[in-house]
Amino acid sequence: MNEYANLPNQNESVDRAVSLGKRTSPLRNQTFFLVMVIVVLSVLFGFLNPRFLSQGNLLAVFQQIAVLGIATMSMTILLISGGIDLSIGSMIGLSGVVICKMVMSGVPSFWAILAGFVLPIGCGFLNGVIVSKSRCIPLIVTLGMNYVYYGLALVISGGLFLSLKGHFTFLGRGRLLGVPVSVVVLFLVVLAVHFLLRNTKFGRRLVVMGGNEQVAFLSGINVDRLKIANYTLSGVLIGLASLVLISRLGNILANAGEGYELRALASAIIGGVTFEGGRGSVLGAFLGVVLLGIVQNGLNILNVSSYFQTFTIGLIIVVAVVVSNLEKIRR
Repeated sequence: MNEYANLPNQNESVDRAVSLGKRTSPLRNQTFFLVMVIVVLSVLFGFLNPRFLSQGNLLAVFQQIAVLGIATMSMTILLISGGIDLSIGSMIGLSGVVICKMVMSGVPSFWAILAGFVLPIGCGFLNGVIVSKSRCIPLIVTLGMNYVYYGLALVISGGLFLSLKGHFTFLGRGRLLGVPVSVVVLFLVVLAVHFLLRNTKFGRRLVVMGGNEQVAFLSGINVDRLKIANYTLSGVLIGLASLVLISRLGNILANAGEGYELRALASAIIGGVTFEGGRGSVLGAFLGVVLLGIVQNGLNILNVSSYFQTFTIGLIIVVAVVVSNLEKIRR
């Protein structure tokens, strides 16, 4: 039986909210715009320095954005559902610190890695419970939890560098048929999140909740349970991102994940995902990550000052927000 059958007045709103995840405009236009910008910048950087378009450098770009890309997928599912999590950077750092601390204490690497992966899942679950049960603004709740997790990471590490002692390098530095394993993981995550939002009941309910939480509730969706499940799923992705990061770095500080939450948020916004919820594109968010990666790599190759790089990325974010908001202004 259709779960919306007894709510005829809500059907149109629900269908409209669901369709936001599949609407071809303006998302397609923004996606096309991002592709064109990426192509133009790639050609420009390649002209200024031919090394930019080499196969090795392009693979390096995707390897460099692997952690950010996975974190952006986590932020994307939260934003589309009407949520946000500003603690994901500290969750990444906390996970890495726990893994290294356990390895340095003589714990077998398998159990250390498992603990480091499960920890962000628990953090995501806790965030979801607090957000759903307190009815507080997710931005404020997760901002506070950001300091909680960062503080825990500082306590555990003592503010010192912790080492993985050469264990667990395959995920971050290994290659599979010549392609970095981290890049393979990134693409698998993007495909999985895309499938989740487009082809599963859980994903469609996230879009409905993001479009109109009251409609979702009146339609029989357990909003609190859905929020908790979504934040927990976000924690799964952050756990994976932390494993990729620590595997690549080999050692870590408590602040290793600092800034990932803002860059993930920026990438999603560049890709057309909005704070309002119910609207966004996984492909767009991924292209936002690629754009930031190309800009940073290209400017590095051209030996541009890091200060100017920060200015440039900020300008790109502002332009992307304006472009994604044009449709709303027309309405």
